[in-house]
Amino acid sequence: MPIIQPHISEKIEHQVSKKHMVRQLKKLLPKHCVLSEPEQLRPFECDALSAYHCVPWLVVLPETTAQVQEILALCYRLGVPVVARGAGTGLAGGAIPLDNGVLISLAKFNRILEIDSANRLAVVEPGVTNLSISEAVAGCGLYYAPDPSSQVACTIGGNVAENSGGVHCLKYGLTTHNVLRIKLICMDGELVTIGSHALDNPGYDLLSLLTGSEGMLGVIVEVTVKLLPIPEFAQVMMIAFNEIEKAGAAVASIIAEGLIPAGLEMMDKTTIHAVENFVHAGYPMDAEAILLCEMDGMRIQVEIDLQKVERLMRDMGATSIRMAHSEQERQRMWAGRKSAFPAVGRISADYYCMDGTIPRHQLALVLKEISALSEKFGLTVANVFHAGDGNLHPLILYNASIAGELEKAEQLGGEILKLSIQVGGTITGEHGVGVEKINHMCYQFQESELAVFHGIKLAFDEKGLLNPGKAVPSLARCAEFGAMHVHDGQLPFPELERF
Repeated sequence: MPIIQPHISEKIEHQVSKKHMVRQLKKLLPKHCVLSEPEQLRPFECDALSAYHCVPWLVVLPETTAQVQEILALCYRLGVPVVARGAGTGLAGGAIPLDNGVLISLAKFNRILEIDSANRLAVVEPGVTNLSISEAVAGCGLYYAPDPSSQVACTIGGNVAENSGGVHCLKYGLTTHNVLRIKLICMDGELVTIGSHALDNPGYDLLSLLTGSEGMLGVIVEVTVKLLPIPEFAQVMMIAFNEIEKAGAAVASIIAEGLIPAGLEMMDKTTIHAVENFVHAGYPMDAEAILLCEMDGMRIQVEIDLQKVERLMRDMGATSIRMAHSEQERQRMWAGRKSAFPAVGRISADYYCMDGTIPRHQLALVLKEISALSEKFGLTVANVFHAGDGNLHPLILYNASIAGELEKAEQLGGEILKLSIQVGGTITGEHGVGVEKINHMCYQFQESELAVFHGIKLAFDEKGLLNPGKAVPSLARCAEFGAMHVHDGQLPFPELERF
């Protein structure tokens, strides 16, 4: 497997010996919180993008905010780079460590500090899992809306770092729409509070800037999230199509009708078969694609909206429509969707999960082009995505034990990202850029735009020590990569120029 190395201009060099750094860290932390032996370090060598890895130089597991401040202040003083890590469920390599830096694991920051049901908010540490928030507040009739498929394991700190979404983000928004305040520690050790428990804040919207900043601007140690009332009623409809392009067109038609589902998800035939054999969710095995459309709210409104959806889907060529007739059946339908990634893992030795976002009206076109790319590269693509907001998650199936297949999968993924840009989308929706898509940032943005990003980084982290080599490429990298800016008319898919 390849080892990610930063571009030469992104590598942070220092003269501190490992032995000296261990001694200094053990002055700040209990000895068991400083890991330096190879067998201790190896479990931290990658995140969920397991094709790329690097054994960290050192790992620390602080237990208090003060300890994190002291660690960062020490690294700042000595010029040692730092990477912050949560649960390691990220799919873009954002938490891959450095071979000459300190990895800060926030696994011990796992407490729910406050639940304020009257004001519908919860204050949590970054190591709290996404799902545990909803479980903790269910007795109050509340829940936390963002629900990525990994919500049983992924943590809130990582959700903020990547601006995660989930199957219900169409109606209830991404992480950025559901966070009120964060506390983070800057690289020099200063603790700052961004946002408040009020509904609005004076000054620049730094909260939105930091949400999705991929650990490059500070280390998050506390998050205040919004809570919502559990809807009175929710019901999901499963809609089958005999052509995947029809399913894509149907998604746009639902939104055009003025309907806003709580969730609107899509799976193709490859994914349907993998999921059904794994979860037995009741998916139709003869369908080329299915949509899961959920409405929630007052029962009477949900029933009216689903009747509208049913009429519309029949007009769009649906071959079958099935309603969940109980809460258990509804949960089983969603369990299938949320198990898509592990289900596909059962039918392929390896897979490469992409994450691009496109305008909804381009779904049918993009699905057709992905099919053509799949045939061109000779690799199967299982399509599963948040159709309602155009967030694609094509899973490219390959076998890493076959020489050249990983590289071929990466090339195919890169073409999908270029296609996403050309039709008016972007290279990421919720997984972040990390190391996976850093070269493709050179396609998405011009040098002047990247210079602004570097200026923001400099304002928060003047020495460039936080998560270096991630998310924002150096201009030297882009020059070496030979980027073709879509803004300049040099389109990677000239046959699609009409779009």
